[in-house]
Amino acid sequence: MSGQPHIVGRLFWTSVIGGGLGLWYGRPAFALTALALAAILIWALDRPRRFRKRVRGIARRHARTLALRRRQESFVDPYGNLIEDGWLRERDYFVERTILPEIEARGFADYAEPHWDAMVAIVEAVAAAVILPDAAEAPEDGIAYEQFCAARLTAAGWRAHATQASGDQGADIVAERDRVRLVVQCKRYAKPVGNAAVQEVAAACRYWSGDMAAVVSNAGFTPAARKLAAATGVALLHHDDLDDLHPMRQVPGRGRAAAPPA
Repeated sequence: MSGQPHIVGRLFWTSVIGGGLGLWYGRPAFALTALALAAILIWALDRPRRFRKRVRGIARRHARTLALRRRQESFVDPYGNLIEDGWLRERDYFVERTILPEIEARGFADYAEPHWDAMVAIVEAVAAAVILPDAAEAPEDGIAYEQFCAARLTAAGWRAHATQASGDQGADIVAERDRVRLVVQCKRYAKPVGNAAVQEVAAACRYWSGDMAAVVSNAGFTPAARKLAAATGVALLHHDDLDDLHPMRQVPGRGRAAAPPA
């Protein structure tokens, strides 16, 4: 049932019941009925504000993750154009899978379709308001980027070292913590990383007898890479995620992907 008929029904039945009581009890009942009708109208008029507040609260619970995904899934192409296709898909996915179920459970099901753009705008504003570490701090050179990621893992409590350029079998970093071995491939790209990197690190994890595998990049990942990562148990991370990465015993190819920290 939509919100408007619901409000109309409340007003109608309050008037009918209050009018009947007013005929029996007189002015006090009529006065109480008028107050009840006013309260219903105020509640109805305040509903859009409550809806926006609810959506904003949900988005703020995931603000840092949204901000990271916004950075990861946006890049500048060789022609200088800002490409945000990946972020736009991610933003819509978040609204559909995270926001909609909660607002529907809170009685705003009728707001979902007509207020879609408003929800998207709120998510965009929340993600844009988060101040993230400067992305420019990541070295542009591939070898330096691997060392940079290894240092981030070390600071997070891992014993991490970059592998040799030859004979690494697709692993750029091998790290251990709490008896869990992590195998990482690093990609310093100007565009989303494809599924070849996922295939390579999954194979490298088996070669190095790893428990976790991850591709780390300053850029985002293609839909094909995300689909393959979900099937093979490979985590797809931004280098900022390394600061909070915890051990998970998840061998690629034997279950769901290890998720980045929220």
